[in-house]
Amino acid sequence: MHSRVPMVTVLALMALMPLFSGAVDIRQLRQLTAKHNVTCVLVFGDSSVDPGNNNRLPTTMKGNFPPYGKDFFDRRPTGRFSNGRLATDFIAEAIGYTKIIPAFLDPNLKPTDLLHGVSFASAASGYDDLTANLSQVLPVSKQLEYLKHYKLHLSRLVGVKKAQNIVNSAIFVLSMGTNDFLQNYYLEPNRPKQFNVEQYQNFLASRMFEDIKEMNRLGATRVVVVGVPPLGCMPLVRTLAGQNTCVESYNQAAWSFNAKIKEKLAILKKTIGIKDAYVDCYGVIQNAINNPKKFGLVETSKGCCGSGTIEYGDSCKGMTTCADPSKYAFWDAVHPTEKMYRILADEAIASLDGALIG
Repeated sequence: MHSRVPMVTVLALMALMPLFSGAVDIRQLRQLTAKHNVTCVLVFGDSSVDPGNNNRLPTTMKGNFPPYGKDFFDRRPTGRFSNGRLATDFIAEAIGYTKIIPAFLDPNLKPTDLLHGVSFASAASGYDDLTANLSQVLPVSKQLEYLKHYKLHLSRLVGVKKAQNIVNSAIFVLSMGTNDFLQNYYLEPNRPKQFNVEQYQNFLASRMFEDIKEMNRLGATRVVVVGVPPLGCMPLVRTLAGQNTCVESYNQAAWSFNAKIKEKLAILKKTIGIKDAYVDCYGVIQNAINNPKKFGLVETSKGCCGSGTIEYGDSCKGMTTCADPSKYAFWDAVHPTEKMYRILADEAIASLDGALIG
């Protein structure tokens, strides 16, 4: 399975900015981002933030067919592993740039689209290059290579100096990690032979650390890292474990890894001076699962596609879906609904204090 449920991304509202039922003060947010010269959003990661890059790759990890995209503009499947938009799309809309963050590999991408930000993310990827290689998708190293291509295209559009300024003032979003555990460590034999769970978490955290240092070398000054979700609460994981409740061991692995992410971010802030923020995807999704009515949700234990217990990606193709996805936390047995992504985006914006863009 590929994607991270998690979610997303960025931008900083003051901590005191209120969030009631997902209501964010958009005007204040836009004033803040303008004041601090935030230029665009550049996205790296897995299916939680891939708007369709995998459509162009020789991989089976795709979502560019119905019922994916059922509630997207024109009911169009784009490659997003959801019924509609992703959290990064909602963030871009909130700060006033565009209603969607396009895929960098989208053949219909226009030069002017580059100004508002793009996603280099690839469903089924992870911090561990082996994770991406298992599914023939883009590892972080390749996503960063495409960032260099992006800078070249941007330079041709606005000149080298302005292009560099756009990258320096962008918000970089990094959202991945789920597949490293679910598609790799818990499924394939190689990594468990090399590492126990804690050692593998340390390995992944060190890879993330190096990835952000490379982003900084390429111009990043503001980075938002999205933690991994409660893996044991995914419908597919619960089904495979034969449990009606969340699988605690998987949740513990996710929680512990997130703690290591935060430790590395603190070190990065001290050593290279990068402004960073952490989005508690785990806490947001767990809160929604434990308190569904608070978020207008009814079903949090299964997805909307097919039986909701095992289908995702190819196995979701052509399946019937639930009547009202906005009442569901999960669209398929792995990935969130547009409603859940909106909750993630709103909570992410509201939880960030001014440190990122202040």
